[in-house]
Amino acid sequence: MGDWKGSYNRVSVSTVALFTLAMAAATGLGAVPFFFVELDPQWAGICNGMAAGVMLAASFDLIQEGQEHGAGTWVVIGILAGGIFILLCKKFLERYGDISMLDIKGADATKVVLVIGIMTLHSFGEGSGVGVSFAGSKGFTQGLLVTLAIAVHNIPEGLAVSMVLASRGVSPQNAMLWSVITSLPQPIVAVPSFICADAFNKFLPFCTGFAAGCMIWMVVAEVLPDAFKESSPTSVSSAATLSVAFMEALSTLFQNFSHDYNSEDASGFFVSLLFGLGPLLGGLVLVAFALAFHLQHALLMGAASGIAFVLGAWRPVQLLVYSKMGFFPLMSLLMIGAAFVHVSSSSILKILCNKRASSNNLPSVPGVTVSVLTLQSFLACGTVAFHALAEGLALGVAAPKAYGLGRHMVLPVSLHGLPRGAAVASCIFGAIDSWHGSLAAAALIGFVGPISAIGAILAGIDYSGLDHVMVLACGGLVPCFVRIVQRAIRLDMRKSSCGLAVGVGFATLCLTCTRLVCLHTPYCNSAPEAVR
Repeated sequence: MGDWKGSYNRVSVSTVALFTLAMAAATGLGAVPFFFVELDPQWAGICNGMAAGVMLAASFDLIQEGQEHGAGTWVVIGILAGGIFILLCKKFLERYGDISMLDIKGADATKVVLVIGIMTLHSFGEGSGVGVSFAGSKGFTQGLLVTLAIAVHNIPEGLAVSMVLASRGVSPQNAMLWSVITSLPQPIVAVPSFICADAFNKFLPFCTGFAAGCMIWMVVAEVLPDAFKESSPTSVSSAATLSVAFMEALSTLFQNFSHDYNSEDASGFFVSLLFGLGPLLGGLVLVAFALAFHLQHALLMGAASGIAFVLGAWRPVQLLVYSKMGFFPLMSLLMIGAAFVHVSSSSILKILCNKRASSNNLPSVPGVTVSVLTLQSFLACGTVAFHALAEGLALGVAAPKAYGLGRHMVLPVSLHGLPRGAAVASCIFGAIDSWHGSLAAAALIGFVGPISAIGAILAGIDYSGLDHVMVLACGGLVPCFVRIVQRAIRLDMRKSSCGLAVGVGFATLCLTCTRLVCLHTPYCNSAPEAVR
């Protein structure tokens, strides 16, 4: 066991590069909401306020990190140097008159260039911190937890960059791309800082102070004034305050947890994140097939329903086969879950729909107009998210017990998420005919599972009562997807039936393969109550 722990803590350069690349990619998740909504001027101002709050909170974290690594004097010098640097950059850009970027011209383009540049600069400090942490005395365990903390931290930072871009008319795809670009210095700097940890440790105080100074100057001089032009001071101030509070809550959570970490928790966190890749891969597979074979809406909605029905039946059947729950309690929980979702979704539709259902239009939300049928699809995806949350809790019990970074759990966990992502992607594709919206939905639903699993690890819960939650979630899948399959049948009965059969077959194949792989790996032995 001692030899295993020693080898576990040794870290290779390729490991540092791989994990920091994944950490940088997490920034792109911040752009996901903009695949579904368009900003009107009022919301653009609120988004700028939120971006200002995120940047201020990141500045405070950088200052604190710099002070922890050494001389506070160098942090102060870095703050002043950052403010002067960004001021000179602004004057330099203004000398060129009307610059353009991403179809944005003039003063707005200058602000976008500065925001992207500043967020990119501050990533250098975070990359250095990750590299130094991997080179520390606790090696991989410490580095992985720091990487996970910054990956979660990157999501609202990506949201901040996307807000600034989206409020100026940039497409969601470009907003996501530039969000990821601002975090690319993290893996680029992490590797040399890991190799030369002592040297980079000396430069960290100045670098973190410099990035903080740049962001503080930009928030006060550019981002907040723009926000106040587009929205009321009360709305902007509230958005900025909530953003700062949220970012500080994240930092406090991971800071408190990092004082009591161990290799089991690190393994659990890693496996939990893998749980989010399966739905994204499932969404990619579905979208690729839909685009390649020009699949019709009826077939896609039928496939989504078939997958959902298998997901809803799989765990209850397991509980009956292994006599872990009686027939009548199980059926009671299924009916309660189905009744709750049916009443809730029906109430939402009644509140939002006009009395004349034939118009199929909902009251407009700022920047968004949604049909009744589209809303039904979103509600169905919400039940899939609840199912993912329940399974994430079970994974949070099993994952910390998986040894060797949970490498035996990678395949079964990824396979298990494929049908969920395919169900969400096919449901959204059939509703709005948008492949990028389908992928964004699959990624968003996929993210629910890891959040639930990580929360279970942090809370230290056991498996007691989780089967009841799972059965309730399974029951909730039925009423929403019954509506979806009814809609598909009205469009085209033959194609919807074909899609239903394809969905049932695909989900059954994925879950059966998961079961077979699981039986031949230590996954089942790590938490048999979660998988048997």
